Amino acid sequence: MKNCTVLGAGTMGNGIAHVFATSGYSVTLFDIAQPALDKALGTIQKNLDRQVAKELLTDTEAEAALGRITTSLDLASAVSHADIVVEAATEREDLKLQIFRDLDALAPAGCILASNTSSISIGKIAAVTKRPELVIGMHFMNPVPVMKLVEIICGYKTSEATTQAVIALSEALGKIPISCNDYPGFVANRILMPMINEAVETLQTGVAGVAEIDGIMKLGMAHPMGPLQLADFIGLDVCLSILRVLHDGLGQSKYAPNPLLVNLVTAGDLGVKSGRGFYDYSGGLKDAPVAYKR
Repeated sequence: MKNCTVLGAGTMGNGIAHVFATSGYSVTLFDIAQPALDKALGTIQKNLDRQVAKELLTDTEAEAALGRITTSLDLASAVSHADIVVEAATEREDLKLQIFRDLDALAPAGCILASNTSSISIGKIAAVTKRPELVIGMHFMNPVPVMKLVEIICGYKTSEATTQAVIALSEALGKIPISCNDYPGFVANRILMPMINEAVETLQTGVAGVAEIDGIMKLGMAHPMGPLQLADFIGLDVCLSILRVLHDGLGQSKYAPNPLLVNLVTAGDLGVKSGRGFYDYSGGLKDAPVAYKR
């Protein structure tokens, strides 16, 4: 594989494009909005500068990586020469299914279609294409340039050749691929999201405050970040979407989203990206966030 197309220029998409580019791949970054592409390139530049400052890359390597990334607002041209497409759109099932219908019609024969979905069934995504053997989950962790894990999700019809090709690709990106089967939430979020949901429940029922819950989990469990702050970084809307996938797919009440989480998302308090969630980020991320009082 030489050419990669990344669909979606948000947090995950620009991180995935960054990693492919620094690993020597030609990358086309697609989005439906030019401002999103401009912002993504700015973020990638800042992250490359950070890597140079930490002596992880040279100035020449960083410049070469940025030069490998082109942007596009036209899906047909963006995927026309792709060996693999990595979809990193919003975690909405209807949106992803339509994207994969379009990709199946536009991408070259033999092109692998990967989704960065964190919870939605790869089998369901593959079923809207005529190449289900070439559809696979490639779930990167945030922040993509830093985190080593790529959760590889094999759909019911994903071929062994596709799986092995994506595992090898992940390793070429400097990542550690670990495979799992296609069930709601896979492994990472099937375990993580109930913990976050329980932390919200603990807050809602008055057991402890935001800072106390996160402090106990950090100090007692050696977690680098408490569950409520982590939820803010993931995005409370994303957490809610994943919990709904788990609840619908597994049919167990323990996955039902806590009402406080639903209320926060409804109110537009989505975490870091909106400036407020369980914490108030109006002072920026450089300063320690302040637990938001309601």
